[in-house]
Amino acid sequence: MNRKQISIYLPILIAVSVVTGILLGNNLSRNQGASLQNLAPTKNNKLSTIIELISQAYVDSVSVDELVENTIPELLKNLDPHTAYIPARDMQEVHEEMQGNFGGIGVQFSIHNDTVQVIDVVSGGPSSRLGILPGDRIVTVNDSVIAGVDIKNQDVLTVLRGEKGTKVRIGVKRKSIKDLIEFEITRGDIPIYSVDVSYMIDETTGFVKVNRFAEKTYDEFIQAIAKLKSSGAQKIIVDLRGNPGGYLMAVVNMVNEFLPEGDQIVYTEGNSQARKTYTATKGGIALDNEVIVLIDEYSASASEIFAGAIQDNDRGIVVGRRSFGKGLVQEQIPFRDGSALRLTVARYYTPSGRSIQKPYEEGNMDYYHDIMKRAEHGEFQVADSIQFADSLKYETSSGRTVYGGGGIMPDYFVAADTSGYSDYYSKITQKALVYHFAFQYSDINREKLKEMKTAAEFVDYLNRDQIMDQFIVYAEKEGVKNDPNGLAASGKIIDTQIKAYIARNIIGEEGFFPIIKEIDETLKEAIRLSHSKKQLSQLLAVTN
Repeated sequence: MNRKQISIYLPILIAVSVVTGILLGNNLSRNQGASLQNLAPTKNNKLSTIIELISQAYVDSVSVDELVENTIPELLKNLDPHTAYIPARDMQEVHEEMQGNFGGIGVQFSIHNDTVQVIDVVSGGPSSRLGILPGDRIVTVNDSVIAGVDIKNQDVLTVLRGEKGTKVRIGVKRKSIKDLIEFEITRGDIPIYSVDVSYMIDETTGFVKVNRFAEKTYDEFIQAIAKLKSSGAQKIIVDLRGNPGGYLMAVVNMVNEFLPEGDQIVYTEGNSQARKTYTATKGGIALDNEVIVLIDEYSASASEIFAGAIQDNDRGIVVGRRSFGKGLVQEQIPFRDGSALRLTVARYYTPSGRSIQKPYEEGNMDYYHDIMKRAEHGEFQVADSIQFADSLKYETSSGRTVYGGGGIMPDYFVAADTSGYSDYYSKITQKALVYHFAFQYSDINREKLKEMKTAAEFVDYLNRDQIMDQFIVYAEKEGVKNDPNGLAASGKIIDTQIKAYIARNIIGEEGFFPIIKEIDETLKEAIRLSHSKKQLSQLLAVTN
């Protein structure tokens, strides 16, 4: 058997032996000229034997470790879509995401025209303390020029991030200053926030956007809810759209704040794991607040646990589109080389008994193409395009019918809004012109814009400055001709996005979200429901 044939037929077997921890050392004596028949296996397990045979008797020198590293991901594809192997080189990034911080200099940047532009500076971070400002251009890092060399985002992250306490030198170009400004920055812990924003939409309705469920998410969430309640929030909209999930206990603790003692939140169960049930304890800070949860097709895992618990306990209203359908529980098993296996060990079930997980029997490719199929079938436009079998019927605590089979179907469906799309909008989006124009405008007018403190102030000022007319001229210079018909269809979307991005560049997310909500149909539906005079039971009754 030649080397090519070995690579075709053996990798799956090799990977199985490693993943199950059966890989043996070099226990066979290596005698020159020994035949395969003389290499007696030391174990009955075929996979272990194959590893030994390759290691001891294969015609060429082979790196079994390298074969294993390349093959494990292929092996795991035969299980479920969420069992995964994490190489040692990727573990640091995984830890950073879930722990909520990383070592870095504390700037948010973008790359435009081969230039690294500082968009924002983390308050109190290493760069902020040294006086680096939004609008600065990073030209050199450790004496290497990074401007004008077709640098990519990952390249910049690689040179700016590093272990806390280590130093990095950067050269910055600032407007109105001829020479580069040199900084030596000691890297520090830079937070990765899970709560994007919390603010009052009106006198009685608060809004909180959660982008992940990490180690510090619960603490951030509690602070956000407390802030809203102190501002008079009687109703709270929790936005979980696009949230891929994360730690189980983070979401359990968050849901606990909305449910009375004894209400079930979620339970897990697997072939080798007994059922484990999580229930609410006393003392939730939001027990007296009405709650509306926003979800979409990219809300997964912990987001679905949150929405499912609120829905099955008839505690609030779920608005949006059917969620992703990721209801498998993984445990992370570390290996000595720093890599790890995330092995699926159980499933999540909502209080009514629904499995959150959608089918995956047709393979991973079909599984991840499911969202595309939903779009093709019209699911994002018409709720009735989603058909559920009677065998998937379940009941909430009040007897309302809900369905299993994968994902959480909202109580109030909101179609994806495509009414503002046009050729013109497509062209400016492909070139990211709204984003780049907003940065350029913010950069040129930063001193004036810094006088504004609220989203409403930005909208008023930008209307007076005829911002849309300025953008049309800018887009023409960037190769997108003025299109009256396209502007008639897409003008409101473009105008709103420009204002929202400019406000974000100056005052952050509390400037962005209050403006962008004007073109957010799902949020507008949630606000409409929050203003309804009907009782929760009446609002939920119409969803049966």
